[in-house]
Amino acid sequence: MNLRTVSTPDAPAAIGPYAQAVRVGDLLFTSGQIPLKADGQLADGGIVEQTGQVLTNLEAVLAAEGATLSDVVKTTVFLKDMNDFAAFNEVYGSRFGDHKPARSTVEVARLPKDVFVEIELIAAISVDNGSKEK
Repeated sequence: MNLRTVSTPDAPAAIGPYAQAVRVGDLLFTSGQIPLKADGQLADGGIVEQTGQVLTNLEAVLAAEGATLSDVVKTTVFLKDMNDFAAFNEVYGSRFGDHKPARSTVEVARLPKDVFVEIELIAAISVDNGSKEK
């Protein structure tokens, strides 16, 4: 099995002993992204702004492998407060458009840096999809 670490300067660097993503064959597994900007600063605002930043980060990691949100198979969403679900879902739905990957959404007691949302995903990417893998 050929595991390859994926990293891009267009998303925040890992702040611990993990990778932004790992690619194995045609599958890309991202670590959970929180609303840090690429410079490491937290995005201002509430759930709407934070969800937008998280999805921007995930799009950057996907782009590093020649992929987009349309290649996403599954997302796992962690919300600090399920009362934010409707506002979160508006942003999420607008970014994914007609593409509807499988999704799990759970409320958690606390997230890193006390943010409102964290999202991880799995994407299916063909080798000829413009990725760096040869």
